[in-house]
Amino acid sequence: MCNQRCLFCSNPENERTLSLGDAHEQLKKLKKAGYFGVILTGGEPTLHPELERIVRMSRDEGLHVRMITNGQCTAEEGVLEELIRAGLQHVHLSVHSARPEVQSYLTSNPDSWANLYKTFKLVEKLNITCDVNTVICAQNADHLDQTVQTIIERFDFVRHFVWNNIDPKMNRVAENPQTVAKLADFELALFRAVKILESSSRTYRIERLPLCYMAEFAQASTETRKIVKEEERTVHFLDEKGEIRQTDFMHDKAEVCSFCKFDSICAGLYDLDGAYSSDELYAVFLDPQVIIDRIIKKDAK
Repeated sequence: MCNQRCLFCSNPENERTLSLGDAHEQLKKLKKAGYFGVILTGGEPTLHPELERIVRMSRDEGLHVRMITNGQCTAEEGVLEELIRAGLQHVHLSVHSARPEVQSYLTSNPDSWANLYKTFKLVEKLNITCDVNTVICAQNADHLDQTVQTIIERFDFVRHFVWNNIDPKMNRVAENPQTVAKLADFELALFRAVKILESSSRTYRIERLPLCYMAEFAQASTETRKIVKEEERTVHFLDEKGEIRQTDFMHDKAEVCSFCKFDSICAGLYDLDGAYSSDELYAVFLDPQVIIDRIIKKDAK
């Protein structure tokens, strides 16, 4: 379930709702497996009738509790407060553009930015930590840096940003192919956004982007970090996929990738020669050990 209809949504729609019993079993498995925390997502998790109880169960299992939300229901007084009392410790707000008209278009919701603004103000008031998640698409490709600048100027407490390059294999994107940007279309705006964050001592991660388009900050690639550190993650889906334990973070590679020095630590490009062309990739001739060292040394601190 969701109260927005984002043009690029990567979560397939279904009528299933996570039961309390199933939630408790999944939480116990995560705790037993040694996971630090859980991220509650959807659809839109704030529409779940038992979300507060699931948050409390997560806390009682000793897990750090996070939630990815579109910030619409949390704009209402009392919603976020109750979740925090139950044990919610961190929120990820989905912001795809600080231009209200673009945010409205992408989410099919004219009130999306206004409600997000209210949620940001409540997050500040309630003193809970907050990240911003953004799906990179054709409509925001030219102003990723402006969105970052707007958010940190208005909400200084936001210290971390996550960019996910669009998932072109989802049905929603197939219905809206105009949302897929060429990699070069957002390369400059992303670079500028990263420099804004670095200059203000903020952190960031980037997913589904080959390292040839982020060579100067390759240590921020979600896939590269997991490849280097040999990490895994477990995702519980409500459709036929069920529970997936992910240990392989590689996507597709082009012929030119075999000449790239970053090949062994780069996940490649998602949906290569589908939504994206092999011609968009190029070889990088920088020392990958520099990136590996940045990841290992930073995480060792």
